[in-house]
Amino acid sequence: MKSLDQKLANIHADPSGARDFILADAKDADMAAGLAAPGKDVRTGKLRSLADYRDQMREITRQGLIDIMLMSCSTSDQLTIRERLFDASAVTPACRANDTTDIHLQAGGVYPKHPSRPFRSCTIDQIQSGRVDPSEYQRQLGANLGLYSITPNNDLDADYQTLAAYKAFRLEAEAKGFRHFLEVFDPNACGGACPHDLGRFINDWIVRTLAGVPSAGRPIFLKIAYHGPGAMEALVTYDPHLVVGILGGSSGTTHDAFKLLEDARAHGARAALYGRKINSSEHQLTFVRYLHAIANGKIRADEACRAYHGELQKLQITPYRSLKDDLELTTTATSYAGSGTRVSPAGAGAVGAAKEPPRGDAGASPMTHGAAKARESAPATTGARAQAAVRSAVIAKPAAAKASPSPSSSAATSSPAAASSPAASSPATSSPAASSPAASSPSPARSSGGEPDYRNMTSAQKVALARKRIQDDLARASAAAGGGNGR
Repeated sequence: MKSLDQKLANIHADPSGARDFILADAKDADMAAGLAAPGKDVRTGKLRSLADYRDQMREITRQGLIDIMLMSCSTSDQLTIRERLFDASAVTPACRANDTTDIHLQAGGVYPKHPSRPFRSCTIDQIQSGRVDPSEYQRQLGANLGLYSITPNNDLDADYQTLAAYKAFRLEAEAKGFRHFLEVFDPNACGGACPHDLGRFINDWIVRTLAGVPSAGRPIFLKIAYHGPGAMEALVTYDPHLVVGILGGSSGTTHDAFKLLEDARAHGARAALYGRKINSSEHQLTFVRYLHAIANGKIRADEACRAYHGELQKLQITPYRSLKDDLELTTTATSYAGSGTRVSPAGAGAVGAAKEPPRGDAGASPMTHGAAKARESAPATTGARAQAAVRSAVIAKPAAAKASPSPSSSAATSSPAAASSPAASSPATSSPAASSPAASSPSPARSSGGEPDYRNMTSAQKVALARKRIQDDLARASAAAGGGNGR
């Protein structure tokens, strides 16, 4: 069983007592931001490629600490259908099932300034199979979970189109056995009709919309902006089976990301879907490890921030901000375009203009920021204790999920793109596991004292060493605890 399904079952069996929390990495930004979607490389400060973006997805999926990997339809076609990345994983693959106009963020574009309009690039059939008219066997090869997004604007004509499109999607999804979770963005262009109490407006929108939907067609959980303790508690108290999750929004400081998760969880949220916050972190695997520990109540947000800086120091990665600056709680945007409300984890929800989180020198990358900043960001002494708490929290991955049907060789190579893709051959020979730096790079350089000599390592060797440390931490914690499920 996938970890998502086990957690949902636990929550519905005991809504008030279950402690399960769902984590998702939202790496579907190529359906919104174009070339900027993969973010910047932490070593060079240059934009990553699509291949780099997908490598991060492979790494985080294999780490096994998230429950959902959310992707674009084209990336899921590659990773889910062709590479079979999720067959033996507890992680559930998911696709963005629609791409409304308010998330079309091409350079020079103006669509987000107008009320959202419904649009779907990918069909349910294509998400499930990679094809327009699949056989029943082919329908089992892809993802069977999608994110459907709606953006109400308190505009009768615009919202009518939004609701009609969602109804059509729900009916098709139910007929094809396709599950979805519902994302409800804050208004992106409500003009003079913007609601005064945004949290109540979104809550009422959700409740009213789903009141007419029987259980077979309902979303398995929700993804919304966090509007503070009152709004969250009102929604989860109304119906504990809604399973409310929060969206991460723009990157902000590390403490912003951790505190948002901590606060939302404390007031009833059962899921968190972080995209930009993970993607713009200095070291994504380490960042996810601390998210997982916070989600499981093993560490406080401020402790996690200090410990995260300690891990960066071990990896000799200079952080974007000093520890002092990274412990600041700022306000971050809740929409893709930055046009939605601003949320502060320190406050009660939506606030006004955002305070830009300090990032040091303009354009500086984490690997090249000055030595003075490195000294300034030295972690507090509590970092070691916090790191130990995280290691004890991350015990062992769940048992591997039962493998789903693998595509035949003809299905995997039927198109020219598949035939020419490096990943179109079998996963055993083409996956990053087989060609990773750990497998193909020489042993990392070491100093005379036996410590890693980072100055004389290649980038691939640094990545391999970081990966090995995480694997060793997991193995030691698992042995110490005698096994068990630490998700």
